[in-house]
Order: sequence, then C-alpha cells, then structure tokens
Amino acid sequence: MTSAAERRAPAGGPATGSERPATANGARRAVPPVPAVWPGAPTPLGARFRVGPDGVAGTNFALWAAGAEAVRVCLFDEGGRETRVPLTELTHEIWHGFVPGVLPGQRYGYRVDGRWDPWTGARWNPAKLLLDPYARAVDGEFVLPPEVYGHVRDWPEQQVADTVRDERDSAPYVPKGVVVHDDDDWSDDRRPKTPWADSVIYELHVRGFTKLHPGIPEELRGTYAGLAHPAAIEHLVGLGVTAVELLPVHQFAHEDHLLRRGLRNYWGYNSIGYFAPHAGYAASGTAGQQVGEFKRMVRALHAAGVEVILDVVYNHTAEAGELGPTLSLKGIDNRGYYRLQDDARRYADYTGCGNTLHVVRPQVLRLITDSLRYWVTEMGVDGFRFDLAAALARSMHDVDMLSPFLAVIAQDPVLRRVKLIAEPWDIGSGGYQVGAFPPLWAEWNDRYRNTVRDFWRHALPDVREMGYRLSGSSDLYAWGGRRPYASVNFVTAHDGFTLRDLVSYETKHNEDNGEDNRDGTDDNRSANCGTEGESDDERVRALRRRQLRNLLTTLLLSTGVPMLVAGDELGRTQRGNNNAYCQDNEISWLDWSLLEQPGWRALYDLTARLVALRHRHPVLRRRAFFSGRSQTADGLRDLAWFTARGAEMTEGDWYAPAATLGMYLSGRDIPGRDERGAPVVDDSFLAVLHAGDRPTGFVLPGPPWAERYEVVVDTAAEEQFRAPGTVHRAGSRITVPARTVLLLRAA
Repeated sequence: MTSAAERRAPAGGPATGSERPATANGARRAVPPVPAVWPGAPTPLGARFRVGPDGVAGTNFALWAAGAEAVRVCLFDEGGRETRVPLTELTHEIWHGFVPGVLPGQRYGYRVDGRWDPWTGARWNPAKLLLDPYARAVDGEFVLPPEVYGHVRDWPEQQVADTVRDERDSAPYVPKGVVVHDDDDWSDDRRPKTPWADSVIYELHVRGFTKLHPGIPEELRGTYAGLAHPAAIEHLVGLGVTAVELLPVHQFAHEDHLLRRGLRNYWGYNSIGYFAPHAGYAASGTAGQQVGEFKRMVRALHAAGVEVILDVVYNHTAEAGELGPTLSLKGIDNRGYYRLQDDARRYADYTGCGNTLHVVRPQVLRLITDSLRYWVTEMGVDGFRFDLAAALARSMHDVDMLSPFLAVIAQDPVLRRVKLIAEPWDIGSGGYQVGAFPPLWAEWNDRYRNTVRDFWRHALPDVREMGYRLSGSSDLYAWGGRRPYASVNFVTAHDGFTLRDLVSYETKHNEDNGEDNRDGTDDNRSANCGTEGESDDERVRALRRRQLRNLLTTLLLSTGVPMLVAGDELGRTQRGNNNAYCQDNEISWLDWSLLEQPGWRALYDLTARLVALRHRHPVLRRRAFFSGRSQTADGLRDLAWFTARGAEMTEGDWYAPAATLGMYLSGRDIPGRDERGAPVVDDSFLAVLHAGDRPTGFVLPGPPWAERYEVVVDTAAEEQFRAPGTVHRAGSRITVPARTVLLLRAA
C-alpha cells in the first residue's frame, strides 16, 4: 500500500519565496523581494493595520495554527502577483509577524506547512492558499475547481481520494482576505435597545428583500446599501417591526454540487469567513468597502428604530467533509478546528453539512466569541440567531446546557447584553432541545409553528396544545427565571413554505432545485383549500386569503415574540418550493408588485394594524407568565378560557375534540410596573378562534369578564374596520363565521 507521504498527485507544487515561477510561454518572471518582517504580536488575531515601531505603518498578522511546521502570509498585488512572507515568531501556538508597508486594501492569504496524514486527521498542504479565519473583508468568489481541494478531487479510486494530496496551486482560484482599517466612531449611533417583550422580528434576506424593489435605485438593489435606502426602511417602519433578522451575511461559499448544476447557495448557510460581510451584497466594492457599507446600513436601520439581528452559522463551515475543498480551517489545523470521528479521516457531522466545528476546543471557542464581539462592538449589530445551536452546546458528544460555549456566552460582558436566539436542535442524537436552553436565551419555538398550522387546518385532536402556545408556552419556558419572550413564535421561516404556499400546496414542489424533489421536508402541515397550487376559483382564493389573515392574526395576538417572514404580509409565493436555498431568482425575491393588488394590499394593511395593536397594548406582550388565578373578590383572572357556550373550560373540555377556543386576557392584572413605578393597566380582550368549516355560535361571557364587547378584528372581512366596530352585549350569542378569528375589546 502506498504510504501517506507518497500519495502526491499531480506534480508541480507551488513556488517558494525564492523560486521564479514560469509564465505561460516558459519564460521566468521576476519575483518581488520578500519584505522585511518584524516580530509583531500574537494578539489580536488576524491582519490588523497599525503603526509599528518608529512610527512605521504596517500590518500585524497573527494566525493560530498549533500543529503547523511553517506559516507564510502571501501578499497579492493588483495583477495577482504573489509575495510570500514567512512568519517565524510562534507564541502560544500563534504564528505572527509585523510587515511594514502593508496598508489597508492589501489582498492576502496564508500557506501553512505540515504533515499530510489524513488517517490521523492531518491535512496540511502548502499548495493551497487559505483564507484568514479573522479576515475582515474578502475579495473574490469561491468557484471550487479541482485545484482548491487539498486532495485530488477526481482521483479514480474515490474511496481513497481524500488521502491523495493535490500539489496544484489554488491561489489563482480562491478569494483573498483584505486588510481593513478600523477607523469608525460609533458615538453618533443610537441603538434602539428594544425590550424583548416589545419586539417584533422580521426575517429577511438582504438580496431578496431589495432585488426587485421599485423604489430602490437599480445599482443598489440586492445590497446592504439597498436595505439602508429610505424606500426599504419605509416598508419596515410602516409595518411596525422592531428588528430585522438577516439571513447569513458572513462570507459564504457555494457548494460544489450546486455549481455543477448551474445554481448558487442563496440562503448563505455555508460560512467561510466569520468576520467578513458577504462581498456579494456590497454595492460599493469588495476591497474593504463592504465593511463600511454594512456599518452604514446598520446606522440607517438604528436611526429608524430597527434593530439588526444576524443569523449566524458557527456549527459548520463551507469546507464540508473529507471530500470537500480546502479553503481555510481545514488547511490551518484540521484536527484543531473540527470534530473528527474515531477514524480521524472522517468528520463528526451533527449538522448534515459534512463537518461540525469543535466548539469545546479553546481556540474554536475563541474564534466564535471574537467574531460575535466584533459584530457587536465594531459592526453595530444587536443580536444573533444561532443556526443549529444544539451543535454548539455539545460537550464531547452530548448536548450539554453547561457546555463551554453557553458558559462563555453567559459571562461575557458584551454578549450577555445582546439578543440571543437559539435554533434549539441539530440532526445528531439528542439534538432536539426546544425549551432546554438557559436564561438569557430565546428560542425558535417550532412547537408553536406546528400547533398553529395544525389548528387552522383542523388537525388537532383537542385544544390543549393550542392553549399553551397562545399563552406563551409556559410548559416549555416557565422555569429558571425564563419569561414568555423566551418563545420566538413563528408560523413560517425561510426554511419551508411561505405563508401563501402553506394554504395553497399540500406537497412540496422543489423540482427547480435539481434533486428530483427529494430535498426539503415532507412534514409541511399545510392545507391547499381544495386545489393544489394557484387557482382561478375565486372561492378558493378568498378562503386562502382568509386563512392567511387567521394565521397572521393568531401569531400577532399570541404571548411571546412574533417573527414574521419578509413577504408573507404581501402574499409572496415560491410556487410550492419549500427548500429554496439555491434559488437566487424570482422564486425567492420579493415581488413588490403584489402591493398594487387590492387583496394583497389588504393583507399588508391588516398585518401593520395588528403590529400597531400589539405595540399599543401591553396585555398582548406580557413580561411574565399568566397565573390563571383570581387576585380580587370578583373572581376576574388574568387569563381565562371559554367554550363556545360561553362557559369557562373544564378539564374535560381541554381533552374533547373542538374547533373553537375563546381566550380572555385581562388588562387589569398585568404584572410589573412602568418606568415610574405605576401599575400597568390596559384594556381587556376576548379572542375567539374558530377553525371549523361551518359557522358556529359563541356566547359572550358576562360579568365579571365584561358587560359588552366591541369588535376590533374580524378575519372574515377582507377589509378591516377603520373605526370602532360592532358592539355586542355580554351574554349574547353571536355567529362566528367559518375559519375566523374575532378579537373583541371587553368593556
């Protein structure tokens, strides 16, 4: 058997600093002299421009590469000519050096030397130019030809291909890091600092939200500058959302299997640069300009009162498994950055993406927390949503809520003050952890999503689960000092059907993804209202619009933090694609022309009206769980549940099949006080949710609950009331139309 050291193919490795590489015609071209390198400092990590000894400007380079035998920083001029500078200083496993004369805008990468022994997890290959994990900006795009793989990608025997080292130079084919000057002063920025309980989150894609917006100049569409444009911000402010949750904006790469099919990674859950704003979303340039553009976007959103939350992917990287490319961490110290199996050729994969970062290791934990602090302190963001957060909470194998990652976040003076949202699951054993994350953390509550979807398609066996979800999911979160706002309530997210598709399709239609419709979940909990896909039947269309109103109204009346998905308020469709991660086209981009259609404009108006109602009424955004107990002699409680008969629900009613549920929220019994110490008092409301396909009678509860009720929202109506609505006497029997939410103010 050929040894690991002998597996070298093809021939023709990279030139060293003293060699003269051949040109295409065989002539030798001059290699620039290697600049002086001073010892520099091991901290901070990355490439940091500064003034060095004797007032000389330059850049300090510092790279953690514990098992490496040599590290060279590679500098590239505008023509792509490379100069290699050895870093000879090694302090606490960090290679470092200060290079005089290297200024902001300089493009660079690393070559790291070491053993090639995949059987022990060692995959060093100096032929591969590596992206600095701490690069603040990235210039260029990953296209993944065979040269960027550390092994011979197309080796005839694929079962051992990852063990054969590829000697071809990858530098011409990979992006470069860019030295950036951090000179921004954030003293003029005013963070909104919206309390959790008052938050309304709006999940959006920078490119998809702005790409077709007619009010944004064409040259700014699809960019950070486009999102900062007044036309984009006007929509957010008009809707009333308090935070945008941006799909990944860390520098990411496209997967090889997508590029081979002529597709691209649109969502961006394939990170490779945790400090760099994705260059593809920059209008101003990619030689460092993207950093300033991102900061200006944040400032503009803050000025409008909108917080910025980033969806971050620290659980895996774009280097995939053993057959994936060598772009950065794999070539710096594969064993130090990734979880490996007992067979160290293979990667532990709790993410479904080929690899998992080894967050237990101090240097990996440092990379992640340094990145998080950077985005807060230097880029101005207000919080993070952690993709597959359970993978980050694993100790050696099992998910552990006392894991190093969670412990470090809890004590960090910067990170413990921002909004932290967990996607509380991964694909590994024991990875489903909804309700298990500790205080400080909010969670995407998929049990809320599933329950609300099932209720409105009349698929729940009873209403017990619906009661918990409407009232803040106390069964999941009422422990350890957690509050109702630990539950981020959502009906849709980027992953899955849009809201309109949820009521238009019962099965996924992902043929455009090129995977024979095998990708994407089959557990959609959707109902197509009688016809699969778009319909010309006005009865079907009207029913679908009503169901959309029901779903949005339920979401915005529920206790917890609501999350809307960009375009759901417009009736956006992906034509039944429930996994549009690779659709960078009209399937995913927002169609703003929908606002010109009366039916969809009415849906937007209702959504904005419901958000405004939520902002006005603290009873809809409680900071503490309901007690369900009477605090006064009249027997009025902060929360009460009613059957269609107007009677309070008994234990048996909770277990009985039902399509109708009445929820009374008392504004007289809101715990806590305002900023001046006065009790918080609000209106009281009765919400009646009826998912049946026929009208039903409902008896309005009498005293002490109310003497009369005023209709505030009626989802049976296409156009909502703009003046005080119909008033009903307590004790009267009203008719609730099929599939309707009524919200009534109690008087």
